[in-house]
Amino acid sequence: MIYFIYGEDSFRAKRKLEEIIEGYKKVHKSGLNLIYMDAGQKDFKDFYSMLKITSMFAEKKLIILKNVFGKAKFQEEFLENAKSLEESKDIVVIYEDCAADQRTKFFKALQKCAKCQRFECLKPAQVRKWAEEEFAKNGAKAEENALYLLMNFAGTDLWRMENEIKKLANYKKGSIVKKEDVELLVKPSLENDIFKTIDALVASDKKEAMNLLHKHLENGDNALYLLSMIAYQFRNLLVIKELQDKQQPYGVIAKKSGLHPFVVQKTFSVCSHFSLLQLKKIYQDIFKADADIKTGKIEPELALDLLVAGI
Repeated sequence: MIYFIYGEDSFRAKRKLEEIIEGYKKVHKSGLNLIYMDAGQKDFKDFYSMLKITSMFAEKKLIILKNVFGKAKFQEEFLENAKSLEESKDIVVIYEDCAADQRTKFFKALQKCAKCQRFECLKPAQVRKWAEEEFAKNGAKAEENALYLLMNFAGTDLWRMENEIKKLANYKKGSIVKKEDVELLVKPSLENDIFKTIDALVASDKKEAMNLLHKHLENGDNALYLLSMIAYQFRNLLVIKELQDKQQPYGVIAKKSGLHPFVVQKTFSVCSHFSLLQLKKIYQDIFKADADIKTGKIEPELALDLLVAGI
């Protein structure tokens, strides 16, 4: 039997893999036939030999196979033996904690011979529902505005979200998590603060934009890293604005931009405050500031200040 677990949402893909492993362990107590193998470091013959070894406990084997998509020869030999693997009593789980290349012959073949499960990144409404369920699992409940603020701080990073939910649930010990608790215990991500900086610029509040940036500089954050985050956000604005100007609907923009729907949702309204020409100029100014810092023409903090002042 072959399972194929993959997708952009590495958190839920990993959790599904853990569920399969835990289910196997409940039935096969010895654990001696649970095997992890990295196809990036092993050949197919190593994998196939391991599969063919007879278990002294007459147990099914569970082989977790990682990084197959980076090894063309391994894929080719796997497909040559796919029929026997599919009919085997042993279980092979092909696990990719990222988006697998769907154009490959290997991917297309797995869609036919394996039980496939893809984990796409959750949309904002789905993240909210997921967060509610995680709070419930940890014996807690969060108010609506606390959930909203947590999503604002942590974005769609489920790895971080899980840790923050556990921390908040433990802090409240079964009582309701409020907005003040999130403000007290959860630190906003730098990406979130950079977006606040852009919001301040949209509102013509350059003083607040500079305050937000200087807060990070005072905390020891690197000026070039801050600049790279500003570049990332304005790149998103530029990509979405170009699609907006082509009269593309929201759903198409999310798909064509390659950005997470939550990012598109946050960025969509901001785009209306800039023309495409303005965004292109700002993007050019960001790269000029980056080059000037790296060549020593200007001090990093001054470069950030001048960039913000010029937007």
